Amino acid sequence: MNLFRKILYKCLLFVDAKTTEAKLYAQRQKLQMGTGSKLHAGALVHNMPHQPDLISIGRQSTVCGELLVFNYGGRISIGNNAYVGVGSRIWSGESISIGNNVLISHNVNIMDNNAHEIDHLERAEGYKQINLKGYPKEKGSVQTAKIIIEDDVWISFNATILRGTTIGNGAIVAANAVVTKDVEAFTMVAGNPAKEIKKLKP
Repeated sequence: MNLFRKILYKCLLFVDAKTTEAKLYAQRQKLQMGTGSKLHAGALVHNMPHQPDLISIGRQSTVCGELLVFNYGGRISIGNNAYVGVGSRIWSGESISIGNNVLISHNVNIMDNNAHEIDHLERAEGYKQINLKGYPKEKGSVQTAKIIIEDDVWISFNATILRGTTIGNGAIVAANAVVTKDVEAFTMVAGNPAKEIKKLKP
């Protein structure tokens, strides 16, 4: 009986590994990836059908989180030797550019859009249409503005980067910070809204 259980366990592991590999293969077809880059088993990619160029990852980068481009537009570019942690979400309705050697910890939100309309009646109707038909192909009054994260940036866990912001080279965004305006190069910011707390050595 013990031998039977061992054989069954190994078979289940093999099936699970094959299923995981098939899922990862399907995810990889939705984007462009450079040499040595990896999607981990929990990574999710939501992109427009047959447009893998809308999401690109450079060389030797690792994505464990979620990359999403909305139906009405959006583009995500991640450079070389970058990392996107577990539970992090990068959602684009316009453009999100992430440089080289950028470390994005777990549970980080990077959103170049408001996701919903400001007006309450329009928002209620918009949500109803999402439930009925899925995400719209027209942006409508949802507000978007590009995000630029330059090289060598570290974004710590649970931070949020909002639309229309640029984070300069070598900057650090502390845990739980909410970035609502530009962050200068080699600067550490913290808090909600994020404010400068120290200068860093270039």
